[in-house]
Amino acid sequence: MLSEPNVLYYGDNLEVLRKYIREGIVDLCYIDPPFNSKRTYNQIYNNIGTEDRAQSQAFTDTWTWDDHAMEGYQEILDNAGGRFTKQTIELIKGLSNVLGKGSLLAYLVSITLRVTEIQRVLKETGSFYLHCDPTASHYLKLVLDAVFCTQGGDFGNEIVWCYKSGGASKHHFAKKHDIIFRYTKSNKFTFNYEKEKSYGETGGGQGGKVKYYEDELGTYSIVGIKDWWPISMLATTNSERLGYPTQKPETLLTRIVKASSNEGDLVLDAYCGCGTTTAVAQEQKRKWIGIDITYQSIALILYRLEKQFGKGVASSVKLDGIPRDMASAQALANKKDDRVRKEFEKWAVMTYTGNRAIIHQKKGADAGIDGIAYFRTSNTDNAKIILQVKSGNVQRDDIAKLRGDMQRESAAMAVFITLEAPTAPMFKEAKGVGLYHHDLMDRNYDAIQIVTIQDMIENGKVLDIPMSLEVLKAAQLRAAGNQLPLLGDTP
Repeated sequence: MLSEPNVLYYGDNLEVLRKYIREGIVDLCYIDPPFNSKRTYNQIYNNIGTEDRAQSQAFTDTWTWDDHAMEGYQEILDNAGGRFTKQTIELIKGLSNVLGKGSLLAYLVSITLRVTEIQRVLKETGSFYLHCDPTASHYLKLVLDAVFCTQGGDFGNEIVWCYKSGGASKHHFAKKHDIIFRYTKSNKFTFNYEKEKSYGETGGGQGGKVKYYEDELGTYSIVGIKDWWPISMLATTNSERLGYPTQKPETLLTRIVKASSNEGDLVLDAYCGCGTTTAVAQEQKRKWIGIDITYQSIALILYRLEKQFGKGVASSVKLDGIPRDMASAQALANKKDDRVRKEFEKWAVMTYTGNRAIIHQKKGADAGIDGIAYFRTSNTDNAKIILQVKSGNVQRDDIAKLRGDMQRESAAMAVFITLEAPTAPMFKEAKGVGLYHHDLMDRNYDAIQIVTIQDMIENGKVLDIPMSLEVLKAAQLRAAGNQLPLLGDTP
């Protein structure tokens, strides 16, 4: 079984945990599952009305009572492989009677399966943090108690992360906090205890000393931190922001990583999203493992590591689960799992553009577009490239339709990525669209380009149009008579 540090696994975290991560090797695990509903929870009565459907959309899209949920539920009840404690089995069975077979139970079943594996891979001295919100925190604590406390572990803290961001409400007290549960696998664990520091004093009319604290890491040490953490959410102008909707501030994760691990320890994030945990672990000189089921997240983490720590760090990360040959690319394209049925398209778009594209959320008439990328055409303007990916049954009409999409989107160019070999009529149709002349680069490109997955995998084919500020540096090199850089090159 593989368990090397600084690994990004692309796939279902349950499969990865069971197949690749050995028992008892992780010092600290933090997870922030994709559930962040901010509504009053009525699902236990199966009463989602039209007035609250929009607010619960993210929840119901991710967690539904489908085949995966039913299989997971039955696996727990059958105690497949003897993985589950008696208390865990009875808890899930009891919750099904109370909640019914719906999205909330599907969520709890999914978390139970994964937390059971996380408890297994933790060292005896390991710690676990689960990030959630008050919507389901009371159910989740029951699950964690059943998994950890029945096997020699212990509940450590219910941490309240409080913040000022967001709007107000005329109908209830404004919801301004998340919940983070801290558990340990045994009664021997890492917790970096330091003496609390006092800052300043004021009479306050009483003549005594009054301690005060600021709400960012560094003002006071770990022991001074109570179980409520006033840490600001990321402002829209914050340089950390990557456009990921549930991105957490590095300050929050730094506090967790420093409290419950030491330099050289192994940190795991099984829902690594945009990679805040991996970035903090890298910064704090910890080893790390990240897992995510979407290639969009994997690409974003690689981009983040390169941006923060340089290409050397990003390129040294071991990638697992990403197609490396035609067989694995075909396997990804042919997955029947609804959760990942669009992952092939995302992988192809992000790989071809060097992780610089925007994945297009398909709606309405523009459903044929899988990605959008932008490139600089002058000091003050840019242009758009649209990308489409198909795994089979490609034909000339696909190029004709892409030509129409290109015109409708006012795109300068389009790229058609295909797993199947393109036909001669497809190339003829694409050539008929003509060329795009890049004035600043003084270079012609096919307005519609056809790219094969085979060429990407076997020959490293990538988009060779300099992007954003790269084009300005490239133009300077061209003026000096040097070779033009390709996308991702550093002039």
